[in-house]
Amino acid sequence: MDDQCRKPVIGIPSSRFMNQGARMHGYSTGERNVMALLEYSDCIPIQLPPIGDRCAIQQLTQMLDGLLLPGGRANVEPHHYGGPAFPEDEIIDPGRDGVVLKLIPACLEAGVPMFGICRGIQEMNVALGGTLHYRVHMLDGKLDHRMPRRDGLTTEEVFALRHGISLESGGLFSRLTGGKSEAKVNSLHGQGIDRPAADLRIEAISEDGIIEGVRVNADTFAVGVQWHAEYEPQKHELADALYTEFMRAAAQRAAKRAR
Repeated sequence: MDDQCRKPVIGIPSSRFMNQGARMHGYSTGERNVMALLEYSDCIPIQLPPIGDRCAIQQLTQMLDGLLLPGGRANVEPHHYGGPAFPEDEIIDPGRDGVVLKLIPACLEAGVPMFGICRGIQEMNVALGGTLHYRVHMLDGKLDHRMPRRDGLTTEEVFALRHGISLESGGLFSRLTGGKSEAKVNSLHGQGIDRPAADLRIEAISEDGIIEGVRVNADTFAVGVQWHAEYEPQKHELADALYTEFMRAAAQRAAKRAR
């Protein structure tokens, strides 16, 4: 293959899970995380196992043309941002925490484009020095942003657009949608950003004041969204634009590294 047509390599941190039938642990990421990337680029998605300090962070930054930070069942553990301890039954993934919280600043320093989704935006905030709310729905005046829990819901109902967001005037998100000031998004998260990191710029806020979109003050494309943008992004103007820009930045990095 011509080096000038080199496919961008996109790293996707995976999560640890228990296969109840086989009674063993495994690593995984959602199929939509991979397929959404392939909708926008002939790229090479690779899963990054949640192996904590065993992950060669600096070597990875030299291999990657983009970093997609997807959602996951486990929440970032609060000792990473000085928060109160989780209840004993809280699902955690220390291996993923150990990888992404070091990989994010390393990728930003190396100029690797980044797109954080749901847990991903929370990881970006914590990695750069911000804090999180443990349970948004327990805060006064906030909506319940968690996934709908009624029996028999279809996939379309789970990922349906549920609330509006306001886009920062003159911000990246607004510019990518032709100057629009509002959008509607799905909602499947329990935690949310409390204090944003100093290097984050707020791009979108929900109707009840929860931070829904950010960009990093960096020399490369680096954004995070609180909703699940990987669900049918081509049907959502803002998600479509964000994926387009992310993969464009990754392709530019791939071409530059091929020279």
